[in-house]
Amino acid sequence: MKEIIWLGRGGQGAFTAAKLLGAAYTIDDDGKYALAFPSFGPERRGAPVRAFTKLDTKPVTDRSQTEKADYIVILDDTLYSPQLSELLRDGGQIIVNSKNDIEGARVFDAEGIATDFRLPTVNTVMFGLLIGLSGVVTQDNATEAIKGYMPKKIQERNIGALLRAVQEVAE
Repeated sequence: MKEIIWLGRGGQGAFTAAKLLGAAYTIDDDGKYALAFPSFGPERRGAPVRAFTKLDTKPVTDRSQTEKADYIVILDDTLYSPQLSELLRDGGQIIVNSKNDIEGARVFDAEGIATDFRLPTVNTVMFGLLIGLSGVVTQDNATEAIKGYMPKKIQERNIGALLRAVQEVAE
């Protein structure tokens, strides 16, 4: 089972990104299963939010928070802590949206890409960075997930941002 932890703040779309990844993983294969769920305290914009995506080739029934992740995706660098590395499996990676270098993490300026596409959040950019680094889903399946779960009026910008993020990882 692949497990991904998403860290963000309320309103940044961490849970949406977690759901998009699950949808992309299962979109064209009945033999793949996904579960995405959030964990947060008092619901308010700006409060820390954790979301989880679990991907497997058998039904995912464990709804507990991830203890050891393959990837930790951080939408807001103020949520980064060196202790997060303790939550990684061997070979796991931390991916952070930041303009600053962070030791032990893969850092990308996701906000720059989001701004280029007039997006108020970096969730689809971080989703693109994750799939570019992990290959856990294809660009085509990620694009289809966006088309299936996002309103039509914002699909094109989000797909563009996702594809640019995937390309940035490839460079």
